[in-house]
Amino acid sequence: MTSDAAPAAPTNPGLGALFVGFLTISIQAFGGVLPWARRVIVERRGWLSPAEFTDMLSLCQFLPGPNMINLAVALGVRFRGIPGAIAAFAGLIGVPMVIVLLLVTLYEGIGPSPAVDDTLGAIAAAAAGLMIATTAKIAEPFFRARDWRAILIAAIGFLAVGIFRWPLLWVLFVLAPLGVAAYWRWRR
Repeated sequence: MTSDAAPAAPTNPGLGALFVGFLTISIQAFGGVLPWARRVIVERRGWLSPAEFTDMLSLCQFLPGPNMINLAVALGVRFRGIPGAIAAFAGLIGVPMVIVLLLVTLYEGIGPSPAVDDTLGAIAAAAAGLMIATTAKIAEPFFRARDWRAILIAAIGFLAVGIFRWPLLWVLFVLAPLGVAAYWRWRR
């Protein structure tokens, strides 16, 4: 059982801690970096609160590029500027890049087969489960605070992209200003 309570660790990591933290995330996160990233950043290292993590992730999802790389760079910049961004990025991407290159080379040698296809299908199912669990953890603060604006915006986004298959970029261009307007109009 994990807790969202931040540990007693320092909340202003140095370059080495950023590199090792994101290296830890990348090594442990086969098939889904986000669940491990949240666990390391929020629960183990205490670098961000659950709400800060959700806010930063939301911004990083809105930006072009891979969400986790955006998150590593944003967190690195927050704590140590450009050198922090480089340290976090290098920690996140270094080992997985080597592993992917090795696996692609191996797959090219083996080629497609029923056993490989079944293995990849099982890995995809496990990754989907991790994403669902992480989505629930990210949404939990909104439900706990009974923040119906955030819940409504999330539900509309899910319906638009997940059910109606509308393009993500257009949904973001509509929902982002609506979300800002909802929070400005109905401040707590």
